[in-house]
Amino acid sequence: MDYKKLDIFSPIILVLLVLIYLIFSFIGFEYHLKELVGINIVTVAVIFIGLLFYILGVYLSRKILIKKSFSINQKRLEKLASKKLILSLVILGILLQIINMIYLGGIPLFSGYLKAKAVTRIWLLSYLLFLPSINILIAKYDDKKYYILFLIGLLLFVLTGYRTTAMAIVLSVFITVYYTKKLPWKYIIIAIVAMFILLMVVGYVAVQSIEWQTWTLNPLELIFYRAGYTLQVLDHAVFMQGSTNGQLIYNTLTGFMKSTDPRVIVGSTTLGYAHSTTSTIFGPALLDFGLIAMIIQMFILGAILGVLYNIQTRFKDLFISLYAILLAHVIIWIETGPTDLVILLFFLITIIVVLYTINFKNRRGVND
Repeated sequence: MDYKKLDIFSPIILVLLVLIYLIFSFIGFEYHLKELVGINIVTVAVIFIGLLFYILGVYLSRKILIKKSFSINQKRLEKLASKKLILSLVILGILLQIINMIYLGGIPLFSGYLKAKAVTRIWLLSYLLFLPSINILIAKYDDKKYYILFLIGLLLFVLTGYRTTAMAIVLSVFITVYYTKKLPWKYIIIAIVAMFILLMVVGYVAVQSIEWQTWTLNPLELIFYRAGYTLQVLDHAVFMQGSTNGQLIYNTLTGFMKSTDPRVIVGSTTLGYAHSTTSTIFGPALLDFGLIAMIIQMFILGAILGVLYNIQTRFKDLFISLYAILLAHVIIWIETGPTDLVILLFFLITIIVVLYTINFKNRRGVND
């Protein structure tokens, strides 16, 4: 096998990472971390059904695109990705996050009470501006000083105490660099290990700082426990399909309008008490509308990532950034599930940009 031609960040990586997540959860079950008990075989079957339709979405998107001829509107693309505009948006995103910290009056990473209030409208706008802009800046304009802005932004988002946000920034930028710099395998392995350590450290510090909880697990045990716990929540969801009757998607779409946190609804539905809980990438759709909804969700995710993967392979720069952002968040959804408005907005922005800049035509001579 020619490892130099292996693309580790094709959409199929999601399947591998779900399998790794299952292994992590079963380690937690095996050692009964904080009384984990395991999941039903039916839940495992549901996971594989979801993955099957995700793969089908990726495959069919490729088959459809083979029959299409691509062209790009260069003028429109340059307007969207001008250096001055993108750099200004990166700096504005950083400044907004600083303002958010001042508004909160402290560092949420070290306080559970502040963390509960950290995701404000200012935070939302900051993240929407910073994440795509820093990725575009690094992908399109090769200048090492822009990595300083990346590190400043990363530090500020780490201080909010949300490991998923920090991981999305690191992972998306790493995917962007992977496609633009052609990194040697030793650097890729070092980077993956570093991201895993960052995940452990930020997650451990964040939970230790929650004043009303006591944790005795070490950072590595915490990783296995979180995987096992989240799989057990999914297990409940599999046997409670349709219980939330669309509340999760409604409250996700109406985020920042004093709606209920969808993860609290997941917790109150599956566990019987109000607690912010994740249910993997499969759980929310199952709770809202059942197995068919989950199958449709996974197929659409596979199709979107498949289309964008093929576009970024051909046109590079801006499209690499968009693909990196979406793939990074879908990977994170393996645990958290699609219950964040900001990530759905990234999907919407990406679809608009593709429709605005790419022209699709049927290829002559290709049989349907």
